[in-house]
Amino acid sequence: MFIPPKKYIPEKKQPDISMGPIRLKSSHLLIDREIAEQIFGKDQNAYAVYYPNERSLLLASVNDDLFNKLHKASQHMLKDRNLKGDKSIAFHELLIDNQLDNTDRALEFNIEPALGILNIKI
Repeated sequence: MFIPPKKYIPEKKQPDISMGPIRLKSSHLLIDREIAEQIFGKDQNAYAVYYPNERSLLLASVNDDLFNKLHKASQHMLKDRNLKGDKSIAFHELLIDNQLDNTDRALEFNIEPALGILNIKI
């Protein structure tokens, strides 16, 4: 079998996920401080619900009882990621249970400030 020299093999460029304000990394959802403060304030927990038909993950503050009642959401711990105030949430189960792609990547999102909801496309 012939293997060409390395200089002839095109390199796969990995997308730079460090630039997105919301990203998936090692099965954790990483949220920049600005967005986390806007949605969760000082809370240490968040409600989350995933809708497979829309491939949409909704997040809201743990103080939003209406969100929990409407969506039957589960509670997840918001972990401090760094001193800047960025947050992370472990989503191993969600990714496995719904057979979602766990590749590290930046994620599309919408903030609905009037409702206090973060809508993330996974």
